Amino acid sequence: MAVFVLFLVFLFSITGHSDAAYCICNDGLSTDVYQKNIDYACGAGADCTPITQNGPCYNPNTVKDHCNYAVNSYYQRKGQTAMSCNFANTATVSQSPPSSSTSGCVYPSSPRCVVLPEGFYS
Repeated sequence: MAVFVLFLVFLFSITGHSDAAYCICNDGLSTDVYQKNIDYACGAGADCTPITQNGPCYNPNTVKDHCNYAVNSYYQRKGQTAMSCNFANTATVSQSPPSSSTSGCVYPSSPRCVVLPEGFYS
């Protein structure tokens, strides 16, 4: 049990000091470009369930807002590498979530999975 508590303390200490990073779609692009980004991200590993109808991030229901969510999810799941937020130069990394995030939608700012050490449950 003590090992588990120490592990949690360590985990929170290293994650508590990280800077948030988001991938967002550039402004002023065509609807087709935003839709291509959504299609690529959602087909290549992004969790796009929240932007489906009745999902927590469906509203605002704009292709730009859905693009922001999709490319950010892809970026987080690919480990926040520089190339995972490129999308042919139509997206960029930001330290702030998209301005539409005030709708109640929570944009992840880090990968969601935690890898536990081998034998942790033994």
